[in-house]
Amino acid sequence: MKYLLLIVVLVIAYMMWRNARIERKGPPSARPPGPADGPQEMVACAACGVHLPRTDALPGPDGRLYCCQDHRQRAGG
Repeated sequence: MKYLLLIVVLVIAYMMWRNARIERKGPPSARPPGPADGPQEMVACAACGVHLPRTDALPGPDGRLYCCQDHRQRAGG
């Protein structure tokens, strides 16, 4: 009898843990879109060639993209 009670308690605990994990995750439509939701366009810095996401790149006056303010200023922008 005590083993049956132990199995019931373990099953209930597992179901509660699983339900809490699913609620925390939420449906895909309820989660706000984040940077990991899809591939991002990568660009190369015009000064050093390092690749970075287009959203992080700094545009220069000539339209070229740079990885940091220092590189943009060195290029005359």
